[in-house]
Amino acid sequence: MKEASEMSEAVQGGSSLKEQVLEALKNVQDPELGINIVDLGLVYGVEFQGDTVHITYTLTTMGCPIGPLIEAEIKQFLSGVEGIENIDAEMVLRPPWTPEMMSEEAKAALGFF
Repeated sequence: MKEASEMSEAVQGGSSLKEQVLEALKNVQDPELGINIVDLGLVYGVEFQGDTVHITYTLTTMGCPIGPLIEAEIKQFLSGVEGIENIDAEMVLRPPWTPEMMSEEAKAALGFF
């Protein structure tokens, strides 16, 4: 079996495996804000080891109760990405999330300027 890095380089005329993962993660919405976790800047890392993807993510606040929901949705939406057999999602609290980490689209949707 090819390594994930080889697979991502082998994608012709399409996006890399990392781009596919990030696109899939855009389906995971923060239920309170209604914006996806990628545009909110909650996804800190996407790394590959063989057929496993390791996602490092955070929450908007330390005591946020939606952590298990977010992790379940990460696994659900990544399960359909070709080339990924295992999903390791790890919630981290460092560095703490700040609104400056949001995409311009997310800032505009929430009225940050």
